Amino acid sequence: MSFKPSRAFCFVAMALLTGPSLLCAEDKAAGQPYRQMDYGPSLHWTYQVADDHIVYKGIAVQVDDAPGGIGKGHAWMVFDHDTLSMAAAWVTPEGSDKAPFIDWKGVAFDSSHGSHPSIVGKTIFVNRPGPGYANPADGSFADLRYVSPVDHKMYGPIPRDWAHFQGVYRSGHKIVIAYTVGKTSVLELPGYDSSANVFSRTFYIEKNTKSLLLRVAPELSSVTIAGIPSSSLIKNSGSWFLKVPASTKPLRFKLLISDAAPAVTATKDSAKIEEIELLCKGGKSVWNETVTTTITKGASGQGFISETMTLPDNNPWKSWIRSGGFDFFADGKRAAVCTWNGDVWIVDGVDGAAGAELKWKRIASGLFQPLGVKIVNDKIYVSCRDQIVRLNDVNGDDEIDFYENFNNDHQVTEHFHEFAMGLQTDKQGNFYYAKSARHALPGLIPQHGTLMRVSADGMKSTIVATGFRAANGVCVNDDGTFYVTDQEGHWTPKNRINLVKEGGFYGNMNTLLPKDQSSQDSAMSQPLVWMTNNCDRSPGELVNVKSSTWGALNGKLLSVSYGTGQVFLVLKESVGTIQQGGVVPLPLRFPTGIMRGRFHTNGDFYVCGLVGWSSNTSKPGGFYRIKNIDTVDIPVSLSATKKGLVIGFAQMLDKETATNADAYAIKAWDIKRSSDYGSNHLNEHALEMSGAELLPDGKSVRLKVINLAPSWGMSIKIRIKTADGKPVTCEINNSIFALKE
Repeated sequence: MSFKPSRAFCFVAMALLTGPSLLCAEDKAAGQPYRQMDYGPSLHWTYQVADDHIVYKGIAVQVDDAPGGIGKGHAWMVFDHDTLSMAAAWVTPEGSDKAPFIDWKGVAFDSSHGSHPSIVGKTIFVNRPGPGYANPADGSFADLRYVSPVDHKMYGPIPRDWAHFQGVYRSGHKIVIAYTVGKTSVLELPGYDSSANVFSRTFYIEKNTKSLLLRVAPELSSVTIAGIPSSSLIKNSGSWFLKVPASTKPLRFKLLISDAAPAVTATKDSAKIEEIELLCKGGKSVWNETVTTTITKGASGQGFISETMTLPDNNPWKSWIRSGGFDFFADGKRAAVCTWNGDVWIVDGVDGAAGAELKWKRIASGLFQPLGVKIVNDKIYVSCRDQIVRLNDVNGDDEIDFYENFNNDHQVTEHFHEFAMGLQTDKQGNFYYAKSARHALPGLIPQHGTLMRVSADGMKSTIVATGFRAANGVCVNDDGTFYVTDQEGHWTPKNRINLVKEGGFYGNMNTLLPKDQSSQDSAMSQPLVWMTNNCDRSPGELVNVKSSTWGALNGKLLSVSYGTGQVFLVLKESVGTIQQGGVVPLPLRFPTGIMRGRFHTNGDFYVCGLVGWSSNTSKPGGFYRIKNIDTVDIPVSLSATKKGLVIGFAQMLDKETATNADAYAIKAWDIKRSSDYGSNHLNEHALEMSGAELLPDGKSVRLKVINLAPSWGMSIKIRIKTADGKPVTCEINNSIFALKE
């Protein structure tokens, strides 16, 4: 079945600073999009389950059979995949026909800052924070996770040799959680019997040479067991525990838990022990429909054409399509696109011409704020706040049956700001993503404000560089360096483009820093350029141009903009060991924030993005294609020398206008790095020129600037013509740290 939208679906633009949210009449009646969305039977997120208990990496599972996904359910359990503990269970309040689930707080839901979701309803049980299993090495529940020196709380997963989360299987609307305890493999199925108001945990445990000790529920809960002797249940230290005996063959058993005393009375259905290993072979498809959209042509001129790869906004599941990342399959015809509220879609036809159809197929849902996709050997990897997920279609029905944990070394707190941005690989197959720091607060964990590397086998995570505030993605270079942008804020006086080297520090003091770092500017690696707000208020990812169809821009560097919906050419130069440069916008502008970009094998540049926090744009999401069709009119090089500024163009210039000093306006300013948010322009002043000279190549101009000196902030306005009379009007925003001889 195919859905073809007859109108643009109306969504909320969630940017805080772009004006009030706009809802169409349908959405006002039906509720806000994050409440209406069918997330499927589970949702990975952070959940507050009690006043003293936050599940940082929660897998919330709908365990009743109400249609419409987890947000429309009436009974839920949440599993903590950091600790392998079934953290809580709750139900719709008695007598209510509403489906509260959670309070829907948080930046990716209602756009609120400084908040995170809490469970809503009648709580049946909440386990104490900490490991769900005793350590097989010594039988202790003593928590060995990372302890923050700031708030003294524990973050990240328990040690891999103790226990390790492997992933989630989906079979229809049932969820099976897979993990290991020591060397023993475990499958666990959360469940619920509505007729008895009893929650269940069904287990399939491979043969194990050592007994396991499992925390079940608080001691005030009523607990019974089917499948192994009830004497295995132990009440101690305020909790129910289960001693799982060693066995030479697989064990199947089921725990039944309620908040009532006396003991649970099992019904025929609730006592049945399901063969849950059969649910790991792929279930019946639940998203059979495809959504058809078209490729539409947009603006053209000054060397470029933009085209819109129309998103499947009008879809049967009311999925909120805010695109956070994408990548192409090897066939070049298809791409995988992730959305901020947890979906992954495959779109077929991305290589088509304007007017051609795109077919969208939803293949995955319920992921934790995915903001990066990388396809390796046609296998999809997705960068989420809690893990890098590898998606597996077990039974070949074009839907994901196994959400495999490729790596979950991520240290996650409840703070709204610590996004995991982008996903790229290097020649050795290592993966990279950028993890944001907390907003206006000190770092709690080593990973706050870092560039992260994950080994090609997923077994190890390493911090590559530190001192970032909100690095929106990463560009991996062939020489072992990286390009990473960062956002204006505390200790970051303006937006910056960084050439990142391993071990470098990039300025944000609100991170857990090595002891030898200080607030002095000399301790910080300078960026290529400090970008002022009216140039780019919020840069996205950087992309190296590797496309022969892009002519003079081939081999150059592009920076996409979340804040303005633009694409900038980065004009970079080396002065000895110092890297510096500027940016100039391409003559394109998009209605949504642009965050990710990739070149297709056909040479075209594709970009995607969203609006979820402050931006000059307002469209919730977008996916676009940019074609370079002619020689560009903008500057393509910039050099700061002791004889002036040399600006290179791709076209021959008109000598009369190019040598007219009045065709240029240059000003410079200082900025101050401090604990305050951003910086005003300080000591802003115009720079005088003694003339402009057209160099022998006919494409370069030397601006003879009087008393040119290094400056963190500078702009160069240009109003000249090419040799064939085309106007060239643009502005370069640049920084100078050293002058060439």
